[in-house]
Amino acid sequence: MTRSETDPERAKKPASRPWIMRTYAGHSTARDSNALFRSNLAKGQTGLSVAFDLPTQTGYDPDHVLARGEVGKVGVPIAHLGDMRALFAELPLGEMNTSMTINATAAWLLALYVARAEETGVPVAELRGTTQNDIVKEYLSRGTHVFPPAPSMRLITDVITYAIEHIPEFNPINVCSYHLQEAGATPVQELAYALVTAIGVLDAVKATGRVSDADFPTVVGRISFFVNAGIRFVEETCKMRAFVSLWDRITRDRYGVTDPKLRRFRCGVQVNSLGLTEQQPENNITRIVLEMLAVTLSADARARAVQLPAWNEALGLPRPWDQQWSLRAQQILAFETDLLEYGDLFAGSHVVEAKTRELEEAAWTEIEAVLSRGGAVAAVESGYIKQRLVESNAARLRRIEAGSQVVVGVNRFETGETSPLVANREDTIFTPDPAAEAAQIAALEAWRSQRDASAVEEALASLRAVAVSGENIMPASIAAAHAGVTTGEWAGTLREVFGEYRAPTGIGAGASANRAGPNASRVQEIRDTIEALSESLGRRPKLLVGKPGLDGHSNGAEQIAIKARDVGFDVVYEGIRVTPAQIVTSALEEGVHLVGLSILSGSHLALVPEVVRGLRDAGLDVPVIVGGIIPDADQGTLRAAGVARVFTPKDFELDRIMEELVVLVREGTGDDS
Repeated sequence: MTRSETDPERAKKPASRPWIMRTYAGHSTARDSNALFRSNLAKGQTGLSVAFDLPTQTGYDPDHVLARGEVGKVGVPIAHLGDMRALFAELPLGEMNTSMTINATAAWLLALYVARAEETGVPVAELRGTTQNDIVKEYLSRGTHVFPPAPSMRLITDVITYAIEHIPEFNPINVCSYHLQEAGATPVQELAYALVTAIGVLDAVKATGRVSDADFPTVVGRISFFVNAGIRFVEETCKMRAFVSLWDRITRDRYGVTDPKLRRFRCGVQVNSLGLTEQQPENNITRIVLEMLAVTLSADARARAVQLPAWNEALGLPRPWDQQWSLRAQQILAFETDLLEYGDLFAGSHVVEAKTRELEEAAWTEIEAVLSRGGAVAAVESGYIKQRLVESNAARLRRIEAGSQVVVGVNRFETGETSPLVANREDTIFTPDPAAEAAQIAALEAWRSQRDASAVEEALASLRAVAVSGENIMPASIAAAHAGVTTGEWAGTLREVFGEYRAPTGIGAGASANRAGPNASRVQEIRDTIEALSESLGRRPKLLVGKPGLDGHSNGAEQIAIKARDVGFDVVYEGIRVTPAQIVTSALEEGVHLVGLSILSGSHLALVPEVVRGLRDAGLDVPVIVGGIIPDADQGTLRAAGVARVFTPKDFELDRIMEELVVLVREGTGDDS
């Protein structure tokens, strides 16, 4: 061998540039979020990742009934151009790289961003960043969809075709597999459903006729992805490499793109939040770092941007210090280690190449299965993909409950020292200002009173006409932003034209219990108990599972629903986004014995007592249980309000939960059989 082949120094290459480092941030008000952005940038963050609150994501103003308790909770509220001004105050839009996690209202938030650039003299063509703009996964996992699939796809293509012409450096869509994994997707499913979504989007763009064949490769080159990375380090590394290979294959063979640069798989990553644990939460930082390695070590499949969750997200909202800890983990890897000085570490590895091929082949089979059903949108409407995800998540929970999938501190090595990080749990998480919602509503009222009402009316009329005609929605939306139109008015106008959509829940054929598994005898005991209870009551005990407010993270509610149905409960579950009044009405009409509420957005103190009061006022004295990310102090408040049980992420044993539900029904009905 020559010296250059054996000397590590000679094997080095010029150092690569580090990836864009982000934290997902936004809360309370635009002014508060702006202060957080500037603080994070001062700590070395190199891009912004904006979290919007649920009313903004679902197209409601802060004073809408469904926005109650949700304003500023999981992100920043943006109701109009004034909020956008406050959010980016003192931040040079022409120099920023801004990622906006926004989907159903992506066209509107991009319009506000463009309008803000225009009024500050920043050339629109200089804007850089990303709108997530992937509505398909919202139907499947995150639940912030508004419109039916066809008009939603139309809005996606409007954003893409506008951006290609006017904002050439902006990524108009981030096809997002992150939330698919959070909903239970296997690596194969994450690959397949993300790529088949991208195929559906590109086919839809081509069908608009707005992009010439010569320019279409440019559209392909602006498609980016937002990927998840779980704890199975080797498999996740191979998944990233499979993404690169499959995307190259699709863009070359299906769309005829010859320029390798335009076929490049460009992605940002947030590592897995689903696996973060409430028990021994200090273990989460180790999980986060290992998951980051899976998307950075392989140079040929390295993420272009990385944002990490915080160690305490299973407990509640992270504080700035917690986000700083995750940012420092990125900076240590990028700047202290020698990772960026070398080429791909896995090139030529027989193990990695074999596993990558295995994932590619399985994902391609599933892609063809979806395409044979009419593509991603058709597979959403039929419930095919949603059911597959619910089944995968149920299987994951079975493995954890049975102990075959080890989660340290949860189902193995549970005994340990008390963590000083959570000695005072209420100081471990961030609590948004409870007065922020009232302040936002007051500011909205002031905005409405000061604007030109006739200009707003004219802008909304133009928006409605464009929505009906099929023209690109973006120019009319930008004009509406300048006129002072609000988020609720923009979305409300489109609701009138497009209608709304309730996605399939995916629980119809789901089964959560393994009749032949290690817990089979315990499950059978629960079934036998419910059979006896049914005979005593004269009908099956009935459970209503409700998702009050705007929280669309329905994984927990779905798993409770299918598990309860599997063991013998009669289950009523109508999906996400219902008001407390609607839950009370359903409970009355269905004659339920038990009401279970699922909230992960932090709005539990506002919404749960309202449901309890409504039930009592209606004369329905049934137990109410609540599940979600609920701090200890709030649990006491909910119990004082009349809640019978509170379950948090640490309560992962579904069999035990079912046993408690049976006890509650017996207590509520006076049955002592």
